[in-house]
Amino acid sequence: METHAFKTEKTIGTLLMLGGILLFIPYTILSISFEYPMVLRHDTGAILTKVHEGGAALIWTWWAFAMVGLPLLPAYILLGQKLEKHLPYLRWATTIGVISLLVQMLGLLRWTFVVPVLANQYLNGNDMAREAAKVAFQVIHQYGGVVLGEHIGQLFTIIWTLLLCAAFDRLRLLPKTLIWLGYASATIYLLAQTELFATVLPGLPVVDLAGLIGSTLWLVWLIAVGFRLRKQEIP
Repeated sequence: METHAFKTEKTIGTLLMLGGILLFIPYTILSISFEYPMVLRHDTGAILTKVHEGGAALIWTWWAFAMVGLPLLPAYILLGQKLEKHLPYLRWATTIGVISLLVQMLGLLRWTFVVPVLANQYLNGNDMAREAAKVAFQVIHQYGGVVLGEHIGQLFTIIWTLLLCAAFDRLRLLPKTLIWLGYASATIYLLAQTELFATVLPGLPVVDLAGLIGSTLWLVWLIAVGFRLRKQEIP
């Protein structure tokens, strides 16, 4: 008979797996239909045109991308509550993890509620309106995307991952291979920050594909951790 504690682990594992798998779906759709994230390297006018052409389907896909990570919120909190009994510092790790999810969600929602408005203004306005739309997009993208979603959001995700891997290792809760996969994905993901700083420091060396490889490995790690926790009780 399952204990209440073990049911909690199964819930955490299910939520981690669900969140990780669901994030793959809209991301894959966007990579095919919108050429994301490579499209961000295009001219601002080309990006706004592509957003306008995507229509309602693209808007809903971006909304889904922002929302499908919601199962991770209770998973982070429940996992933190289980582990902080052994390692009190993990309460801070949980806070960092929750912040990472929320700011990334806010960053992604600009594609649903802000960018389509600018795209419509760019395609249908006069010359002054078109230039204003381009400037507004650059400001919104730099703050909502680069600062919130990609810098704070991804950096806090990396910190949460490293702290969790250290805790899993110390408490001997996961196999070494899974722990080192977490460390590796976080390290590669961290290298993607060079591209963000390059937006304000021209000439800074950029590690291409670090974001794509790091985020993909991180999702694989998250799903694997969830699968493992479904079968293992945390003391």
